[in-house]
Amino acid sequence: MLRRLGRTDIEIAPLVLGTNVIGWTADEATSFAVLDAFVGEGFTAIDTADVYSRWVPGNDSESERIIGRWLKARGNRDRVHIFTKVGSDMGQGKKDLSAAWIAEAVEASLTRLQTDYIDLYQSHWPDPTVGHEETLGAYARLIEAGKVRFIGASNYDAPLLAEALAVSAEKGLPRYETLQNEYNLYTRDGFEGAVQDLVVAEGIGAIPYYALAAGFLTGKYRSAADFGQSTRGEGMAKYLDAKGLRILAALDEVAAATGATPAEVSLAWLAAQPGVTAPIASATSLPQLESLARGARLVLAPEHLARLTAAGNG
Repeated sequence: MLRRLGRTDIEIAPLVLGTNVIGWTADEATSFAVLDAFVGEGFTAIDTADVYSRWVPGNDSESERIIGRWLKARGNRDRVHIFTKVGSDMGQGKKDLSAAWIAEAVEASLTRLQTDYIDLYQSHWPDPTVGHEETLGAYARLIEAGKVRFIGASNYDAPLLAEALAVSAEKGLPRYETLQNEYNLYTRDGFEGAVQDLVVAEGIGAIPYYALAAGFLTGKYRSAADFGQSTRGEGMAKYLDAKGLRILAALDEVAAATGATPAEVSLAWLAAQPGVTAPIASATSLPQLESLARGARLVLAPEHLARLTAAGNG
């Protein structure tokens, strides 16, 4: 069941817990319970970012802070893998991958997470004002200091990722071992094709976010009347087109054939795609977490994978 993350020595099960909901739609007590259940199911990879969830009034990097308090309370840092990110605008007015900012931001993340190292430190967004050599050089110093084990990229297209990999090889700098882009049954254009080909060729581990299309692929949003079910509901309108309805129909068929839920089927489809190490998905309740765990263990038959893929084409 374990999969190697890129060319690192980290092996994880095919599920990464997304924590953008921590401190937002999941309070601290709920977050602790979900994190406990996640580890209790045998999973280890927890993904956060310095910017989560600063979009909520009054929040200041609550996701990292709550995870840090959980790590301290449980004393289990050596049994989990902590992934976080740098580069989002934290008040400096721009996406920022400068060496000076990375050196400052990592210390803040380590403090919030109450740990002395980060397993996977990711460039959250491209920063067109800074060259790859500067960014990768900053990461090299963090790795040398033992503060970061490996690095990854997020929201990079194929040319940008290829440039970064070339600089790593030419300058003897650490390379991005993972790529965290949006990818799911509905949204495929940003990964399939050139990005996926590069990931596979270079042995990079893809850990896609929005694995359930912000909840659409759970099947609970089937008309505008369903939008009121959550804070994300209004964002579902863009998925309720002909393609979205085809995908829901295919999910219903495969769910009926397998006894799984649409969400579980969606995760299993994603985990089966070339280059994908583990989908990222979040949970705000124990039943949701239990469903994610089942999805991570579900293996779909080739005909079911083909049916789902065909539904999302076009």
